[in-house]
Amino acid sequence: MSDSQPTPKPAVKRADDVDYEELSKADGVRKAVIFDESDGAPNFRMRRYRLDPGAEVPKHTNAVEHEVHTVEGEYVVGIEDEEHTVTEGDSLLIPAGTVHWFRNESDAESSFVCMVPNGDAGIELVDE
Repeated sequence: MSDSQPTPKPAVKRADDVDYEELSKADGVRKAVIFDESDGAPNFRMRRYRLDPGAEVPKHTNAVEHEVHTVEGEYVVGIEDEEHTVTEGDSLLIPAGTVHWFRNESDAESSFVCMVPNGDAGIELVDE
């Protein structure tokens, strides 16, 4: 870390302290930013997504890699031309530029945490 950047301070953020917003391009999907630059996190942004039953995040790419960890439930993730059913505890590495999507086919809410580098994630929807 350079001398010009302040030293980050440890933080605990309670579940009740996190606000979710609906995604405009994905009905039934909510996102919360848990930590980012505004919290003093110098390198990564942590986000949590909640998918209602039947909800789908459309096919897209991102300009940056991201790591995904399933927190609750079960959902289908498409990566390039393959679909995988993932459940609590499963994790994914999605390299920059990889076409991917998420779909909750279960009868219960599912959720995952996603980590990306700070800055613009460069999301681009992919036409079917």
